[in-house]
Amino acid sequence: MSTTVIKTSDLPEAYLEVNPHNLYLYCKAYASGLRANTAHTKTRSDVRGGGKKPWAQKGGGRARAGSTRSPIFVGGGVAFGPKNNRNYDQKVNKKQKKLALNRALADLAINEKLFVIDSVSVESGKTKDAKSFVNGLGQRDVLVVKETIDDKTFLAFRNLQDAYLVEPNELNAYLAAAYHSVVIEKAVWDKLTKEG
Repeated sequence: MSTTVIKTSDLPEAYLEVNPHNLYLYCKAYASGLRANTAHTKTRSDVRGGGKKPWAQKGGGRARAGSTRSPIFVGGGVAFGPKNNRNYDQKVNKKQKKLALNRALADLAINEKLFVIDSVSVESGKTKDAKSFVNGLGQRDVLVVKETIDDKTFLAFRNLQDAYLVEPNELNAYLAAAYHSVVIEKAVWDKLTKEG
């Protein structure tokens, strides 16, 4: 099982020419999509009660008030609070997604954190064996891209904190940028570089 460290000279030239701003925009959009969007407040019209005018308009010496649910009252509504009907999704074009992934891979190659391996397989299905594979790379954490994940390899990697196993269709710029290093099977790498 030979491991090749991908350097900038091994990359297609187009990868290095991608503007890093594409990666930033993709990661921003991805993170926005992860937002739970559960923060919600009630405005004065949503809060129950407050239909009766609390005191007369004139003659009391106090400021005029029409409802006890005004934002200035305790128990009143919230002015300009968050609403859970907000859509945080940001559009990213297909071409930009591809450019962002290319840039993320280029950054890994510049730092010599991109590895290509013939095959990633843990036939025993033991986490101990997967851990020794990860430790052998000498990296803080690793994203492993395998062409087809078999059950045994999935089980071996499933409980590792410092490794994450994905198939090529799950690989994106955010994941590539989030991990310290990336290991890609040769078949997947050839396909990626061929597509551009």
